[in-house]
Amino acid sequence: MSRSIKKGPFVEEKLMIRVRRAQRASSRNVIRTWSRASMIMPEMVGLTIGVHDGRRHIPVLIGENMVGHRLGEFAPTRTFRGHVGRSDRTTSIR
Repeated sequence: MSRSIKKGPFVEEKLMIRVRRAQRASSRNVIRTWSRASMIMPEMVGLTIGVHDGRRHIPVLIGENMVGHRLGEFAPTRTFRGHVGRSDRTTSIR
């Protein structure tokens, strides 16, 4: 479900302060955040933001095509381990 247009995009205020400070200083340091729900704004393009996945911060380099998406979309929270191989199922049927 999308956010109402009259409310505008959600970006945590503390994160935007850090982004503006990094833009002014031309800093290349990773900006760590726990705000996965924050929307990526055009001011963030070119910065590296460490998005928390529940265990660690995943560094995400923000590009132009990411504007409008949420930060949490680029830091998966679950690790896919794979499916059971077909050889295990075919031997148990016989």
